[in-house]
Amino acid sequence: MSLTTQPPFGVYLHWPFCLSKCPYCDFNSHVRLGIDEARFVRAFEREIAATAQRVRGRTVSSIFFGGGTPSLMQVSSVAAILNAIAKHWGLAPDAEITLEANPTSVEAGRFRGYRSAGVSRVSLGVQSLDDASLRGLGRLHTAREALDAVALARSIFPRVSFDLIYARPKQTLESWAAELRHALGHADDHLSLYQLTIEPDTPFFSLHKTGKLALPDEDLARDLYDLTQAICAEAGLPAYEISNHARPGGECRHNLIYWRGHDYAGIGPGAHGRLTIDGRRIATETEKRPERWLMLAEANGTGLIVDEKLTAGEAADEFLLMGLRLAEGIDPAHFAALSGRPLDPKRIAILRAEGAVETTGDGRLRVTQSGFPVLDAVVADLAA
Repeated sequence: MSLTTQPPFGVYLHWPFCLSKCPYCDFNSHVRLGIDEARFVRAFEREIAATAQRVRGRTVSSIFFGGGTPSLMQVSSVAAILNAIAKHWGLAPDAEITLEANPTSVEAGRFRGYRSAGVSRVSLGVQSLDDASLRGLGRLHTAREALDAVALARSIFPRVSFDLIYARPKQTLESWAAELRHALGHADDHLSLYQLTIEPDTPFFSLHKTGKLALPDEDLARDLYDLTQAICAEAGLPAYEISNHARPGGECRHNLIYWRGHDYAGIGPGAHGRLTIDGRRIATETEKRPERWLMLAEANGTGLIVDEKLTAGEAADEFLLMGLRLAEGIDPAHFAALSGRPLDPKRIAILRAEGAVETTGDGRLRVTQSGFPVLDAVVADLAA
């Protein structure tokens, strides 16, 4: 298969270390002082080599350094990992290489080094442009520092994205509209906008459970969502995925690999992957605890703890769950090919009558603007 017809293949690398743990975060992130970074990087290189042995002949079209806080890594560490990927798989000439970063001055100072190492896209965890909200979210930067980091990133990298969290405590429609318009004035071609959710085993969960953290009610949260869609569309960054907005051509190519059901390797502590091996879809997951992952990777070449073949039904349901997050929707024929059965036309008709889904002129099934806030229920209904 030629490079022009080969489906996209991504590599996700999880760097699990942070300077502090945000109270809303349930990601696999850990605060550690004095880690042996070189030792971890060697383990990443080993896991890349071992995974490439299983999935040969692929050309990597996108790489994503997520975390944790990858911008705490030394430039030499990022360069070494990228070199390992290029050595064992090969990189497409136009590969998208994204690195998540916090907008603090220490990390922003590394931007030029990351660019020289090959990073072509940076995703900044801004989260808010209100200093009081940033403190409440446990962030270590100010709004001014965040905007300075965005400006610096835009001067160095070809593509820049940043994240904001909304539906925060005490947030009003008016305050969010002003903040979002302010953010759009500094945006490049992509924004990720997430509603604040309360996740188990986080400090926010405990505060919310005891009534010490009040979030917008369901109606206000829906209004905030609708307002977000309208303002971003007006600014030329419509939603291409439920929480992601981009100018045409500015979509995150790596995340599209997830949502369109293509293959990606998961490298590092707690990383997930989806690989096609001998015609079967394989779900992988590595050990979450960094020190335990390190020991496994050093001993076995990989920190894998899950390595399972998905059934046809599981693969089809995953395709449905991920694909319907996209504004473009899914091809029902591909779902039928994966699962061995078509989607139920009666269920589609009911959801269409309710205004939750629609069928495009080329036969794709997609969730409507009004259906996105109840996406989980739509997917559950179609998958039943």
